[in-house]
Amino acid sequence: MSIHIVALGNEGDAFHQDRRPSGLIRAYLGRSPLVSGDESSLLLSASGAAARPVFTEYQASAFGNVKLVVHDCPVWDIFDSDWYTSRNLIGGADIIVIKYNVNDKFSFHEVKDNYIPVIKRALNSVPVIIAAVGTRQNEELPCTCPLCTSDRGSCVSTTEGIQLAKELGATYLELHSLDDFYIGKYFGGVLEYFMIQALNQKTSEKMKRRKMSNSFHGIRPPQLEQPEKMPVLKAEASHYNADLNNLLCCCQCVDVVFYSPDLKEVAEAHKIVLCAVSHVFMLLFSVKSPADIQDSSIIQTTQDLFSINRDPAFPGASQESPGNPPLRVIVKDAFFSSCLADILRFIYSGAFQWEELEEDIRKKLKDSGDVSNVIEKVKCILKTPGKFNCLRNCKTYQARKPLWFYNTSLKFFLNKPMLADVVFEIQGTTVPAHRAILVARCEVMAAMFNGNYMEAKSVLIPVYGVSKETFLSFLEYLYTDSCCPAGIFQAMCLLICAEMYQVSRLQHICELFIITQLQSMPSRELASMNLDIVDLLKKAKFHHSDCLSTWLLHFIATNYLIFSQKPEFQDLSVEERSFVEKHRWPSTMYLKQLAEYRKYIHSRKCRCSESRRITEGFRNLTEIHPV
Repeated sequence: MSIHIVALGNEGDAFHQDRRPSGLIRAYLGRSPLVSGDESSLLLSASGAAARPVFTEYQASAFGNVKLVVHDCPVWDIFDSDWYTSRNLIGGADIIVIKYNVNDKFSFHEVKDNYIPVIKRALNSVPVIIAAVGTRQNEELPCTCPLCTSDRGSCVSTTEGIQLAKELGATYLELHSLDDFYIGKYFGGVLEYFMIQALNQKTSEKMKRRKMSNSFHGIRPPQLEQPEKMPVLKAEASHYNADLNNLLCCCQCVDVVFYSPDLKEVAEAHKIVLCAVSHVFMLLFSVKSPADIQDSSIIQTTQDLFSINRDPAFPGASQESPGNPPLRVIVKDAFFSSCLADILRFIYSGAFQWEELEEDIRKKLKDSGDVSNVIEKVKCILKTPGKFNCLRNCKTYQARKPLWFYNTSLKFFLNKPMLADVVFEIQGTTVPAHRAILVARCEVMAAMFNGNYMEAKSVLIPVYGVSKETFLSFLEYLYTDSCCPAGIFQAMCLLICAEMYQVSRLQHICELFIITQLQSMPSRELASMNLDIVDLLKKAKFHHSDCLSTWLLHFIATNYLIFSQKPEFQDLSVEERSFVEKHRWPSTMYLKQLAEYRKYIHSRKCRCSESRRITEGFRNLTEIHPV
């Protein structure tokens, strides 16, 4: 059996042809532990200089006894010169590799304009790998401004490569260098996966042909039916943006109030959310000092826009709560102050809907100059220290940032005392947190902090029945809308914590994690693992994880031969045992038919050996006493 690979395109750097390392295909064949053999003679000879690439054929052995034939054609002129051979090569290919250098746009356009149309016409469900080789010479992203032409055309962007891969339905890889990692593990892993798929397909076709050519008379082998389809778990959509928008609308846990220049209340907000967005607010609320920020424009914006008022004679100060009154911030700019409610709504919704913000501001400010001035101040607030204002083109920024971009910034405040107004006591240690985030993301905590409970007035809150690691993972989800359990056991602990606080989406995430981990385990690992799958099932049922418990029952039934040998299998209830026996795979009927077939085959072998022995005895007898 053999595998045919066709490699097209030139991955060499046009500016460093004399010093470039070995090509992608040659480097893989020389380094992969699964491939043995060396380069053979060239398929086509090249006319011209010796340094010109030629159409090369490599032959090697893969996976021990599989013949591997690779045809490498780096130049379109050679490919086009022998159209009959080139067409046959592509038509008979099991895998196609397209390669180009990220610093050579000529090689990319040669692939895109010449090779791709030919491949599209000849492609018939053959896997294609697009390999972008090399490290881009400029590390900074090119400017997207229409007036800026710097760095345009010097290298091939990732977007161009991905778009090309989408056109072919191909797998896109970026190989920054031809070292052992990128060649052996990254490129080699993907290529070997497709090689295994090609071998499986060829083996399947060979078996089908063999079954059609050889008709078997007598008892046929039993057909093993496919196991039942596992229940599909649908992930719950994120409501992260809506949670924070509701926090702004409901005005719960407010710790900062903005006032206009004439000392009229404009809006209420939350320090933790504002600081997650902007270094201007970090500086205003003393989370960071000017020395930490080291950006004069941010410092100047903070001084020009805002000032903090702590005067006890401030109008309405006597009506504030005596415990911990909100911080009073005066907005110095009257136009900015009049649009502050819209700006806060824009920030809490993810700070990417620029067109909606501009439209809201235009409704309040008729003068276009005032609108532009306010928009520029918003951009300054969102500016990253030490960088030029990357928000000049709002539409480009909006397309590039479609999600709530500062959820990862909130992780900066996770388990840190900055702006914290509540402390959880767990297993003898303390974990600081922020009420605003907890109230916005968890309904149980919202009721706990706003109701007539002890926690509403207490700063130190004990937590029982949960480990510190599990509770920190739970808080990480509330702050960032994501989590990554270390294993199945921690995922189950996190699921129990999510059920305790009624966070259903986190429960679904943990369920999907457990299912993914179990599905990825091979049979040998399932048989030897120490995880008690029945105990996992009972915990899922006890904590109302119906989807996971149903899936685990199907999983036990599908792997019946493995789990029925484990001692915990006896702990299944009568109802669970009945379900597993009914849906077990392979079924009892199949095992019975298989036993009968094996018995039949064994009896045939015995009869054949007996007749062979009689024949040999008769032959020996005739040799001694010839007739």
